[in-house]
Amino acid sequence: MKRLIETIRNIYKIEDLRKRILYTLGILLIYRFGAYVVLPGIDPVHLTALQQQTSEGLLGLLNMFSGGAFSNASIFALGIMPYISASIVVQLLGMAIPYFQKLQKEGESGRKKINQITRYLTVIILVFQSPAYITNLVSQLPNEAFYPFSPDATPTRFFWVSSIILLTAGSMFIMWLGEKITDKGIGNGISLIIMIGIIARLPFALAGEFVSRMEEKGGGGLVVFVVEIAVLVLVILISILLVQGTRKVPVQYAKRIVGNKQYGGVRQYIPLKVNAAGVMPIIFAQAIMFLPITLVGFTDSQAVSSFVGAFLDYNGFWYNFVFAVMIVAFTYFYTAITVNPNQMAEDMKKNGGFIPGVKPGRKTADFMDSILSKITLPGSLFLAFVAIMPALVRFTGVSTQFAQFYGGTSLLILVGVVLDTLQQIESHLLMRHYDGLMKSGRIKGRTMGMTG
Repeated sequence: MKRLIETIRNIYKIEDLRKRILYTLGILLIYRFGAYVVLPGIDPVHLTALQQQTSEGLLGLLNMFSGGAFSNASIFALGIMPYISASIVVQLLGMAIPYFQKLQKEGESGRKKINQITRYLTVIILVFQSPAYITNLVSQLPNEAFYPFSPDATPTRFFWVSSIILLTAGSMFIMWLGEKITDKGIGNGISLIIMIGIIARLPFALAGEFVSRMEEKGGGGLVVFVVEIAVLVLVILISILLVQGTRKVPVQYAKRIVGNKQYGGVRQYIPLKVNAAGVMPIIFAQAIMFLPITLVGFTDSQAVSSFVGAFLDYNGFWYNFVFAVMIVAFTYFYTAITVNPNQMAEDMKKNGGFIPGVKPGRKTADFMDSILSKITLPGSLFLAFVAIMPALVRFTGVSTQFAQFYGGTSLLILVGVVLDTLQQIESHLLMRHYDGLMKSGRIKGRTMGMTG
């Protein structure tokens, strides 16, 4: 506790860091305020049906990502997920289309062009998702909900057009807020916005679970609740290990003498992450699992609706089976595009380094690729297990809202973003010769790629 208080004092002493933290908190406050601004033309009194619909299932998960804005029929209802989806598409295009590969190699100018393309694609996705969301509103809300906007208590064409524009502008505004946090705040803007949306639901879920256990007949409710908290802490620790776990590969650097100075002759270690893809495989898979919601909004076919309905059950077998398989596949895919064994082997060779017992060049690249394949498999299976953990704990009687914090995208994002944010703050402290947040002065973060 004493160390924590001292760290807070050190943070306050650094004017630049203090301003960045306050700026970030201000932006996040604006975001949370916008989550309660209801679309014009909808009476908030009649949102009960929508809130019941989003209390569980896949829509409940989507509502959690938006920080409750989805169930509030807010101008921020679609949240940041359309931007995440667009970023995923652009990254996939970067593997298949030479134009995007060229942009990735152009440095800062290429990055700006890619960001611009991502924004345009986000708008296109929003133009499709906004009508689907409004269609769901019209089907869920009573006619009286639209009375303040239309005298005959039915949504007009103007309501449709204005709502689509507002929902699109709302998500683009959230994206802009995230970029401002990255530029002028403590970094990881998009990630922080996602985290705040998730963590905003935690107090309500925790209180609801506590009340539910206390109301159980036969006693023992408090003991069960304590056990649930203990299991949650255990899963959090597992998630931290999953984010930070590494396999160290020894690299010996040959001794070189240049002039009167000696270089090399030392052994170092390359830390290969057990989960090099971070939380991105879950975000990839989750973005795809949200597609059924859009499909249902655009079709009246019973066959399609019944097929898609199987994937709307957040606790169902087929949803979790497909979700887990996609996570394993995306873990290998994302690891392959972020970690290049050939480049690592080439860099080692240029710097006079080699892995003991392995020939430099192609043999080294094959050895690194073999190590990556071996550690990625357990990492991907572990990631898939944590992802479907909420569905598993639901069978023990844990409420749907509280179960969402036992794993899945929500928990891993919370753990990853918190570690990254602490790492950002620690780097500011260490640069100014203050003690970091940990005794070792090292907090291992993780990179969320396009969400950071």
